[in-house]
Amino acid sequence: MPAAEVPVSAELVRRLLGEQHPDLAGLSVEVLANGWDNLVCRLGEEFLVRLPRRAMAAELVAHEQRWLPELAGRLPLPVPAPVRVGQPMAQYPWCWSIVPFFPGRIAARSEPDNLWSAAEVLGGFLDALHVPASSQAPVNAFRGIPLAGRAEGVLTRLAHIDPADRATALQVWETAAAAPVWDGPPVWLHGDLHPANILVDRGRISAVIDFGDITSGDPATDLSVAWMLFTAEQRVVLRRAYSHADDATWERARGWALALSLVFLTHSADNPLMRSIGERTLHAVLE
Repeated sequence: MPAAEVPVSAELVRRLLGEQHPDLAGLSVEVLANGWDNLVCRLGEEFLVRLPRRAMAAELVAHEQRWLPELAGRLPLPVPAPVRVGQPMAQYPWCWSIVPFFPGRIAARSEPDNLWSAAEVLGGFLDALHVPASSQAPVNAFRGIPLAGRAEGVLTRLAHIDPADRATALQVWETAAAAPVWDGPPVWLHGDLHPANILVDRGRISAVIDFGDITSGDPATDLSVAWMLFTAEQRVVLRRAYSHADDATWERARGWALALSLVFLTHSADNPLMRSIGERTLHAVLE
């Protein structure tokens, strides 16, 4: 995990709240996660604080602050649109966010009780999200792009999987890469949609979180989640609920699922959760 570029702590959160949001400063602050990009703290019963620990992460938080309030109102699931925005100060150099706290556990740890229903819900969510994006949407050099831009990484990483699976995986990749490219307008994308960014509460998908990679482009990038969480039969339900994935888009989505599974497997030596997502996704892609 990358080192923090500035010291972040619950005490820093308390100081920032006291300076900028004193009406919230009396609430309890509890560290929930200190991850690659952000320190995440529970703030009282209703909120979370997301405090970037790297300059790159600060840019991602800024994207959420700019765009999620515009998108949230037309999405059928809750998303963490900031309710307050923190400003840089002498003691901390970047913007930071206070977002709603959503109850539940990530789908990677607690699957929905009914995956058929979950596939329909997630397909409907993506159908609502994937509308033409603003020309000012954040640019992401790795998501939403033509699959040709992922070819070098995929072919390199294929050398590290079980030789028994390599030929099938290569065939899947070549078929996906040969599919017609997306020729519609760039649509809004979550950009990093996988089971660790989907919340489940009381057995149902309840929210979609972590939009730091929000961007625009080919919807196939997000549709790759169909291979991360669902069986072949359940993927049919998701595709039907999504309503406008033609065969080429669906083939590219499978290619994206393969590409992302290889990334998860390659970069998860210290993250067994992401490794398990990678293993499951690769198996689904190859079946």
